[in-house]
Amino acid sequence: MKILRMVYPLVIAFACHSEAYSLEQSASVKASTVLKTEASWDGKPIEYPSGKAEITGMIIEISPGGETGWHLHPVPSFGMVLEGELEVLLKNGAVKRLKSGEAMAEVINTLHNGRNIGSVPVKLVVFYAGSVGQKLSAK
Repeated sequence: MKILRMVYPLVIAFACHSEAYSLEQSASVKASTVLKTEASWDGKPIEYPSGKAEITGMIIEISPGGETGWHLHPVPSFGMVLEGELEVLLKNGAVKRLKSGEAMAEVINTLHNGRNIGSVPVKLVVFYAGSVGQKLSAK
């Protein structure tokens, strides 16, 4: 398991590299890195949880004016806004605003509230890097 923890970041780094070593680029295949980071958007380092790895992907939709409510994620997650405008507020007042096509590494173990600040539904795709049986969110 310790070897996997050491190898996993290398696999992700190569997979996310702008030249995408796993893909041969051509006229019909283009690979672009949307995010490559070692820290969440509040600057804290990303650390993977222990246990058997489990990746969860979700499409989340927030109506205009809607909010997620205050919550936190005990696992690393990555999100990309597909449509709309999203504002994420931390309890300390820090704010992150994202629009269609923008991505972020979400804060970990930090209370936050997501709010749709636009006039159309926000649609975002989020991938959580947790472990089997671990909750992805908590209030």
